[in-house]
Amino acid sequence: MELEDFRREYLQDGLEREDLVDDPIQQFERWLSQAVAGGITDPTAMVLATVEAGQRPWQRMVLLKDVSQEGFVFYTNLESRKAHAMAENPRVCLQFPWNVLERQVIVGGRVERLSNLEVTRYFLTRPRESQLAAWASAQSRPISARAVLEEKFLELKNKFSRGEVPLPSFWGGYRVVPDEIEFWQGGAHRLHDRFLYTRQDDLAWSIERLSP
Repeated sequence: MELEDFRREYLQDGLEREDLVDDPIQQFERWLSQAVAGGITDPTAMVLATVEAGQRPWQRMVLLKDVSQEGFVFYTNLESRKAHAMAENPRVCLQFPWNVLERQVIVGGRVERLSNLEVTRYFLTRPRESQLAAWASAQSRPISARAVLEEKFLELKNKFSRGEVPLPSFWGGYRVVPDEIEFWQGGAHRLHDRFLYTRQDDLAWSIERLSP
């Protein structure tokens, strides 16, 4: 198997300035709707890139749970590796890899913690098993075997067998407040179309085409 031989042409629609709306959040919502309609698996999955102490970058997949003019929301364990990295450096990057549509969206910005009210409201909408899993997992920490995790899950299932599962104190959410959003559309012969929205001092957005 020669990896250098893996290649294909990007032959779906190109992207022109007139195809874009002036607001990048509205443009993102338009593309997200098209990703959902296109049957993409996990269209809300996004790569979250952080920079840890010592300038070490790290990436992982998380799920987008809300998007608005305020930013992009996700939830996680507040004692996880990503949470420690974001406490060290709040600058992060998101990437939505919609390969089937030959598209990607890249979001750069700063994270801010969600309020306890916002987190509680969302936590109560999660399936009960997901609520229990949030309690069971000491995320990012070493574990000797999967059986340990499953045993902890069953223990918590019995403990919270009646009534609602309470919100763990170590579980919360973040909002990525963007200052840059790039829309990338694959093009033939590697002549891709890229448009970068940049937030200005007056909070308006500028738009410029980038070379592929």
